[in-house]
Amino acid sequence: MIKVGIVGGTGYTGVELLRLLAAHPQVTLSSITSRKEDGMPVAEMFPSLRGHVSLAFSAPEKARLDQCDVVFFATPHGVAMSQARELLAAGVKVIDLAADFRIKDSAVFEQWYGMPHSCPDLLAEAVYGLPEVNRKAIRTARLIGLPGCYPTSMQLGFKPLLSQGKPLVNESALIADCKSGVSGAGRKAEVHTLLAEASDNFKAYGVSGHRHLPETVQGLQAIAGRAVGLTFVPHLVPMIRGIHSTLYATLLPEARGIDVQSLYEQHYADDPFVDVLPAGSHPETRSVRASNMCRIALHRPGGGDLLVILVVEDNLVKGAAGQGVQCMNLMFGLEETMGLMHVPILP
Repeated sequence: MIKVGIVGGTGYTGVELLRLLAAHPQVTLSSITSRKEDGMPVAEMFPSLRGHVSLAFSAPEKARLDQCDVVFFATPHGVAMSQARELLAAGVKVIDLAADFRIKDSAVFEQWYGMPHSCPDLLAEAVYGLPEVNRKAIRTARLIGLPGCYPTSMQLGFKPLLSQGKPLVNESALIADCKSGVSGAGRKAEVHTLLAEASDNFKAYGVSGHRHLPETVQGLQAIAGRAVGLTFVPHLVPMIRGIHSTLYATLLPEARGIDVQSLYEQHYADDPFVDVLPAGSHPETRSVRASNMCRIALHRPGGGDLLVILVVEDNLVKGAAGQGVQCMNLMFGLEETMGLMHVPILP
């Protein structure tokens, strides 16, 4: 059994990790940290876990994280990098759900996150935890920086087009029009996520620059092996879970005859958590709710050169906790799908 510790188990990604790992057949939950809730039973804060998680929260200094096989950080940016070195030295694998190990250039990290990186030497070792891109490297990794929720949808949506060796689309002018539910902002109390603010409302934000932009461009350029230009506009929609990304790419003249539907179907044929829908489909966020699935549909309006890629995922599962469990399975030689084959919930 894999002994798992979770740092920061009181947020939305933390409770999602608890939900998934409590039912994982090869996992023993060893410790869940929270300084403020030290001693409080997990099921008292999250009644949905009653009968499934018997642990209480413990202060970090009591948690004995160095006795775990793997530790997940479901914490604000900056926490994982302050503890990763010590855990790695103790032989513990680390999976960070925040941004500490996503961006390879420490100067770029500091620019977008407003803090110095405390262990830039570990950035070279850290593996970007997108299994559909880095499956082989994840299997042998000690340190994983999980993708953000928006970057997951954008990279999976564009990947088949960019990984063909030669350009199929105008890679300097990719566009991502993305929408997320309010849980993407975390569990902390903020005015813009209050019911009276977010309900019955729809808005764009971060148009001039969003933290997920450099991460996504870094990932797309790694997939393509060349420079990529991306315009990314995120939006907040009045729902709890889910991401819907509408991606736009213009086919090059020499690629106009390509069967894009077959390209995507063949590309993701061996990826258990990417579902390419029949041509012309319109995926809904509720079709992936509480699951680790990402669903993709393709359109060429009027049969023209503009390709429209629709991508949906649950931001807390495939966009965070579920992807972390997927990486953990690979790191410990388990079936990639273990503990993650939940059927999406409706309504």
